[in-house]
Amino acid sequence: MFYDLASATWGPEEIAAINRVLADGRFTMGEHVRQFEEAFAARFGLKHAVMVNSGSSANLVGVAALFHKKERPLRRGDEVLVPAISWATTFHPLQQYGLRLRFLDVELDTLTMDVSQLEAARTSRTRMVVAVSILGNPAALDVIRAFCDRHSLYLFEDNCESMGATLHGRPCGTFGQVNTFSTFFSHHISTMEGGVLLTDDDELDYLARVIRSHGWARDLPGAADSQSPDGFFEAYRFVLPGYNVRPLEICGAVGLEQLKKLDGMLERRRANAARFVELFDGDERFIVQREHGCSSWFSFTLILNPSLGIDRARVMSALREADIGFRMITGGCFPRHEAIRFFDYDTVGELVNANLAHDHGFFVGNHPRDLTVEITRLREVLDRAAVSWQSEAAR
Repeated sequence: MFYDLASATWGPEEIAAINRVLADGRFTMGEHVRQFEEAFAARFGLKHAVMVNSGSSANLVGVAALFHKKERPLRRGDEVLVPAISWATTFHPLQQYGLRLRFLDVELDTLTMDVSQLEAARTSRTRMVVAVSILGNPAALDVIRAFCDRHSLYLFEDNCESMGATLHGRPCGTFGQVNTFSTFFSHHISTMEGGVLLTDDDELDYLARVIRSHGWARDLPGAADSQSPDGFFEAYRFVLPGYNVRPLEICGAVGLEQLKKLDGMLERRRANAARFVELFDGDERFIVQREHGCSSWFSFTLILNPSLGIDRARVMSALREADIGFRMITGGCFPRHEAIRFFDYDTVGELVNANLAHDHGFFVGNHPRDLTVEITRLREVLDRAAVSWQSEAAR
């Protein structure tokens, strides 16, 4: 494809790492995963990183861990404030654990939660806020953190799309009690499939490690060796309801190499973004994502100005003909999906902006390589295809 949504970021270093794991013969979670967890925690400045098999699993494990805290655990029926736009598995674990969701609208330009609604959205049942930095763009995490502290709420930060983004110099994915990342193929670093839960809380780290591996205690620091006399039962002591969402050892080894390249890949993504903004900002036909803080620019979003009557189907047809990939902005407005019938939820007012993004928006890819040619071609195609009703009438 001329301009695809995602591309491989591996080089010979990642292939060599895979071959080392294959030669060692240990394929499930082991020393390479442990080293990656340590490097990841150090990179983002928190105490604990727990690697799992996907960002979705990181969300699941994080929600589960909050239900098992000794003090102030979440309980079924508790209420969570969430943005209307995010990926499906931001929301699914909340539903699966019996939480009630209150959807807040997003800002049309940043696409992140409209934090002006937080105070009005809180009720006596509210226990947590889920903050999502959309497609690399930081949410108002400082405002959300202060709100949560003021009302003794948990902050769960889903940073799966925004590794490397910062707000006031602080990395996104470090503001919450629980913070999650994805290392899927198309994301800022790729371990094929993978995710990370990041926390400063020792108890949550303990709980996440137990829940990640069947609910047993054998993977915890200081756990008894299964070969020792007192370890025979200890190695198979199940202490919590859990899952098997462990990562492969190959993923940990590749992650170590990818993490070394993160800063360079972010620099290239930001250079592409400067070119994109230069070409599209100020054109009334397109609402482009306003950078809040320092974005890591997962992709480039465009919302066709709804007041101009631009035909999105015509735009999409032109993009297909030009061999340019595009897709819905993250998961669109989630309450618009059929799965919402399984949720206990309500909305805080009308989700005006989330619906506009759903009906008039799309995104194209960003990559850690020079996209000058591709972005320039994108502009040329859209310049011809995004014709307003006024322009059509003038013809």
